[in-house]
Amino acid sequence: MKSLQFTLAALATAAIAISAPVATAQTTIEAAPKATPTLSAQNGAQNKQAIGAQEVDMSRFILSTNPTSNFGGRQRYGLMIIEQKTNAQPCYSTSGSAPTQVNPLLSTFDFSGICGRATDTNGYAIRAAGEQIRYDPVFEEEDGVLVLYAKPSRFLRGAEKFVIGQTDGISPTGYTQVFLKPGWRLTRKTVDGSPKGLMYLTNDLTVAELSGQDVAIDPGTGTPGGGVVTPPGGGTPAPASFPDAQGDIYASEINRAVQLGFISGFAEDNTFRPQSSLTREQIVSIVVEGLGITPDASVTSSGFSDVTASRWSAAKIKKAQELGLVTGDGNGTFRPADQVTRAELIAIMNKAAQYKNGTTTLVSNQPGGAFTDIQGHWAQSAIADLSGFCGVATPLNETGSSFYPDQAAKRNYAAAAMVRLIDCSQTTTAQ
Repeated sequence: MKSLQFTLAALATAAIAISAPVATAQTTIEAAPKATPTLSAQNGAQNKQAIGAQEVDMSRFILSTNPTSNFGGRQRYGLMIIEQKTNAQPCYSTSGSAPTQVNPLLSTFDFSGICGRATDTNGYAIRAAGEQIRYDPVFEEEDGVLVLYAKPSRFLRGAEKFVIGQTDGISPTGYTQVFLKPGWRLTRKTVDGSPKGLMYLTNDLTVAELSGQDVAIDPGTGTPGGGVVTPPGGGTPAPASFPDAQGDIYASEINRAVQLGFISGFAEDNTFRPQSSLTREQIVSIVVEGLGITPDASVTSSGFSDVTASRWSAAKIKKAQELGLVTGDGNGTFRPADQVTRAELIAIMNKAAQYKNGTTTLVSNQPGGAFTDIQGHWAQSAIADLSGFCGVATPLNETGSSFYPDQAAKRNYAAAAMVRLIDCSQTTTAQ
């Protein structure tokens, strides 16, 4: 009997030893009430490699739900991250809104070297406050959308999940675009400064700070708390990212523009200033950033006599000129600080749309507006073209039949125009 008891006790001890988590130097847990696990010193003292993260061009990536198992009539989803490495062939397209459906085109051709795809935690992880953390990205269906949570490992007792992003509905195909919550972005893992294949869902806040945010879904509206931004097109208006954008006619598109990263607010007072006018150099910056164009690291000349090489916009203006997006005023000057008019805004958007779609002739994909005040105007053709292409050109404040081509362009409309160009051009066939 003693022998039997000893054997059972030994087996129990062995089972505990196998199933219990192993405490190593790379895992630290913050004292209650919040748990903050990290993996910054992997393999303990035997691994002296420096683990870091490299910023990436977010315009080259898209996040999508990935339908996996379906048990008992309940569809489950994983996360898929697609990277457009080169422009040889599109890796994906999107269509619609609420939900925004993703079509992973890379499944139809050999995408080696052209596209990157990560569909499980071998391809991505979560990083907070400069450390990889033991949380997994998981989707939960709530009020007709899929919310992407960071869910703590089962070994992290007392840790709380928090929101990373969400969809704007659920696509019938199961592939729905995921929009990251403000503060989240993608970075690439590095080892001793060398980039690797693993992608990080990255936030600069600590786990304790992220866990303390409100993540509840309001069942009355289906709107997540904690600042999750709903893309344009949803049935419920998106909460504004900035207090002064509340109630703005372009609030949803302002949110989307900030998500895409080609325009931002003013950090000193957390405002967007939607009614402020834009300068010519600012609109060039918006277009260059929106198209994902990388200017030269340094320039000795901008190409215009009134834009010094040391000016903040010089490299972007130079690149825009080289690509044919801008031409200046014919006198060798660019007038970077002058206000940009709505006509000038559309002129550069027209060039941007042509560049984006690899064509000099844009094909109308919706009925265009008949503006009453552009006849004979130098920008008449561009305005008419972008009215029928993605609805980029629309009446002032979206009402009436006048475009007001010579009125100063505002930040809110510039953000909306670029969003329309980017989101529509992904699914427009250029001819």
